[in-house]
Amino acid sequence: MEKTFDLEGFDAAVGRLCGFLDVKCDLTSHSILGHEIPVFTLGQGQKSVVYVGGVRGTESVLSRILLDFIGDYLERLKKGGTVFDINLSYLWRERRVIVVPMLNPDGVSYATKGIDLKNPLAERVLKMNNGSEDLKDWQANARGTDLSYNFDAGFGVHKAKAGLLNGAPKGYGGEYPESEPESAALCRFLRFLGEDLLGLVEFRLGSGEIKCSCRDKISAKTMAAGRILGRATGYRLIGPEKAEPEGGVADWCIEKLSRPAYRVDCDLGKYREDKACACLFESLRRTFYTFPFMV
Repeated sequence: MEKTFDLEGFDAAVGRLCGFLDVKCDLTSHSILGHEIPVFTLGQGQKSVVYVGGVRGTESVLSRILLDFIGDYLERLKKGGTVFDINLSYLWRERRVIVVPMLNPDGVSYATKGIDLKNPLAERVLKMNNGSEDLKDWQANARGTDLSYNFDAGFGVHKAKAGLLNGAPKGYGGEYPESEPESAALCRFLRFLGEDLLGLVEFRLGSGEIKCSCRDKISAKTMAAGRILGRATGYRLIGPEKAEPEGGVADWCIEKLSRPAYRVDCDLGKYREDKACACLFESLRRTFYTFPFMV
């Protein structure tokens, strides 16, 4: 399997899922370039958990894995039965699992297909990329804001540390928190969920760690759920004493909403190239199904 997943493949997969069962879309939002940011809701319960992926342009593989989870859930629900001792009919009745598989479609398009020179931002993007049309390492959104740092939790600290004053392929957190339509829409949606939000998991690529920041907002239950996540994934839990907030959505969810939230840095590199996506999906399946009852 490929480690990349382009926007056309994503749109096609979304279309297939929507044809399978009407699960889309709680919130209609669009990127800077007008790409839809779909939100899937699985289940009918009042209480919700949220999974977010595709935050960076280079992380489309996580969008693919989240879509694979949605398809797996719906197929298994149709057949009945249990997964990891969880009755899927009960899960569907008692919880809503809300999935935002690709928060940054513009960045994914840049990283997988390059930039169309008819794009009104093309000149600016190429200038940010030192004149190169090779955008395979582009992490930011369409205008050079890295959404992984664009939330109001550690935003100022990261901005001072990064030392970037303008847009860049990665690392620039934006002019102010929620300056981008993608991050602002996600925050609005999470605020809308309010007390019904049980917790959030932000899936990113990394070295195989789970991070939980904002120490004064962390409860014993939050850390216990983090340890369970660690056992489910095999990843090491980095607690608040070492994981400072740096402007991510999980940081924001803890800081502003006082809800348990975790950044799962998925280690894709340890798997064989041809089996990477399938192996990573299997390593995360237990988390996808059991997290709704951890928090």
